[in-house]
Amino acid sequence: MYPAVLIVDDESTIIDSLEGILSDDGFEVMHAYNGYEALKKIEAESPDIVLLDIWMPGMDGIETLKEIKKMAPNLPVVMITGHGSIESAVDATKSGAFDFLEKPLSIDKVMVTISNALNFRKLEEENRYLRKKSIEKNSITGTSSAVQKLYGEIMAASPSDASILITGENGTGKEMVARTIHQLSLRPEEPFIIINCAAIPEKNIDSELFGHEKGAFEEAVSKNKGKFELASGGTLFLDEIGDMNINTQAKILRALESKTFQRIGGGRTLHMDVRLIASTNKNLEQEIEKGNFRQDLFFRLNVIPIHVPPLRERTGDIPLLADTFFDKLAKQSSGKKKRLSPEALALLNHYPWQGNVRELKNLVERLSIMVENQLIDVDDIPQPYNPDFTSGKSTERRRLFSMDDLDLARKTFEQEYLRKKVAQAKGDLAETAKRIGTSVHYIKKRIS
Repeated sequence: MYPAVLIVDDESTIIDSLEGILSDDGFEVMHAYNGYEALKKIEAESPDIVLLDIWMPGMDGIETLKEIKKMAPNLPVVMITGHGSIESAVDATKSGAFDFLEKPLSIDKVMVTISNALNFRKLEEENRYLRKKSIEKNSITGTSSAVQKLYGEIMAASPSDASILITGENGTGKEMVARTIHQLSLRPEEPFIIINCAAIPEKNIDSELFGHEKGAFEEAVSKNKGKFELASGGTLFLDEIGDMNINTQAKILRALESKTFQRIGGGRTLHMDVRLIASTNKNLEQEIEKGNFRQDLFFRLNVIPIHVPPLRERTGDIPLLADTFFDKLAKQSSGKKKRLSPEALALLNHYPWQGNVRELKNLVERLSIMVENQLIDVDDIPQPYNPDFTSGKSTERRRLFSMDDLDLARKTFEQEYLRKKVAQAKGDLAETAKRIGTSVHYIKKRIS
């Protein structure tokens, strides 16, 4: 399908000339003689690019451009004028024009500009698609009320540049929340830089954070940019800030408050423009009381608090999470997608999940590899998720279903069932008989 071009000009000679040239080159061409007609054409026909004359009676080109950008923000518009003034070009650019052409038109310039505009639009669409995929990849999966509340907080906080403190247990997805906020922020195309606060040795902290010049110290064989410099214009994520030592906290606080820093061995003051997000699995207010965390840094970070709920508070999301993990694993291995039986899911709902979503993901991967059957049942779930699990159960279950004689299978199942119930009653046959509604004699006869 060829690109569609809308030509908007009150001079029919310009329209006829451009229509002939562009049609010969394979473009689908439509035209309008004024701004009002152009807006109707855009709404009805959805062109790929607009060539718009600035000087028209009634609604002029700049007004029309502003209305087009309200209707179709991503539609490229190239302005045309016979009065090549700097002011017109500046006004058009400020209002969202892609480029500016002067009359008399150069056909070569027209074709190059259209090509550039269409390529730019394609690149923008690819970037939006990749951004959407990135948001989907990093978003917290779930439909529970706890996750819906989290979604609302993320959507409200993302467009601002205020500092955010994300709290939550290990494995809940704090980094995923930070990445989602970055993608939904006003700077999604800029860097997202992570500082692992617990992993940076104190002796390397200045170089890691602020960078160094060549020869600043013995190991500095070349210039190195620090994390603050690399994050300029984007988002700086201070992961597990609660594990950062007190001396490093002071250095970071000074840089954040002044928004300036210097590389080690350098005399030039560098300015930083970053969106600050921090995360922790600790209660920072308790850490402040213990003297492990600076209160002034806490206030600097905790402008917008966001809490990521543990999995045990959103067990209703376990089926969706497990299905998502099984789906990814099947695609990675090009195998059949496995799933959990309702009984297996019910069992997992009662587990406390100290490792949260990360622990569930690891279990799903383990089951996907170790269980042959496509349907994973209770007997396939290992300890500690299944307290009654024994290594021989799966074998026994498969042996039972392999029997061709119904009477033999029924007797075998009944025998195993009674033995389990006796074991649960700690060998008390009378108690077992009472629980399951039979006699001691019947139990003895079947399990002997």
